[in-house]
This record gives sequence, structure tokens and C-alpha cells, in this order.
Amino acid sequence: MSLQAPEFFAELCLPFRDSTVVGNTYYAAPVPGTSLRLRIDFSRTIYADTYGGLRLAVVHPDRGEIDAVALSFLDHGTFHRRDEATNTRPNTKQYGTFDTYHRPGRPPWEGAVTTRLRDAIEQYTTVWFPGAWTATSRTAGRTVHTTPAVPITRSGARAR
Repeated sequence: MSLQAPEFFAELCLPFRDSTVVGNTYYAAPVPGTSLRLRIDFSRTIYADTYGGLRLAVVHPDRGEIDAVALSFLDHGTFHRRDEATNTRPNTKQYGTFDTYHRPGRPPWEGAVTTRLRDAIEQYTTVWFPGAWTATSRTAGRTVHTTPAVPITRSGARAR
């Protein structure tokens, strides 16, 4: 079954304009005009068709892979809510991971909370691609809904 990688990476809301998903891999040129590229893959676990995080790599067209880091879903709380809601026990195959088997019409990574994972991607790419994350891209994909307090006058009627 498909990992639905384009939808997963779209949910991460990465700010790179020059990017694409090929198969299950995300490729980006975070800083236009430079030769360094970013590659993000799903990292496999010891279990077949089960993924435990993302592997980020900085790639140079001539020198190949320059640096890489693994970001586990467990360390970044990606499936904490899902696992707590389903009483999935730690040290089991499903805890902090997802696999290719899923409910019809749902992504295999259903229940993922990607905020901390996205923050870790930002932290890593900021080292290798200074200026790739702007102030507006840091808040992309994050919606904060504040409810303004309604001023109340002494008579209890709402103020205009």
C-alpha cells in the first residue's frame, strides 16, 4: 500500500518553493542558486513496512551525501496522542511508528502531530541552509485561534 508521501510532506508545510516528492522521498532546493539539496526519506524500522521517523540528508550533486540525521517519531511525539488514545504500549511494533496498512480512505500516518517534527526539520535545515526559513514560513501550517474577550460594561451590556 502507498505511504501517501505527498500528503504527509504537505501536512508538514515545509516552506521550500523548489521542492517535489518522488515516490516516498521529498527533495528540495531550500536556497535558490546553491548546489546543496535537502532529501527527506521515511526511516524504516526492523519490522517490514513499518516506519519510525524521517531521515534528513544534505546532498551535493558532485560530492553526494554530506550530512544526515534521523528524526524519530517517538522522540518528537508525533504519534503520542494516537498511542495514548489507543492504549498502544511502549516497546511494541506500533508504538511511535506507522506502517503501510491502514483504514480505507485514511492515510497510514493518521493521528500524527507534526509540530515538533517540523521544528526539528527547521532547526536542522537552518544550519545547512541559512535564510531558507523566513518569519512567515515559521508560522506556516500553524493556526492559532485566539478568541478575543468581549468587553463587558458595568451594566452587563456588551460594549461596541
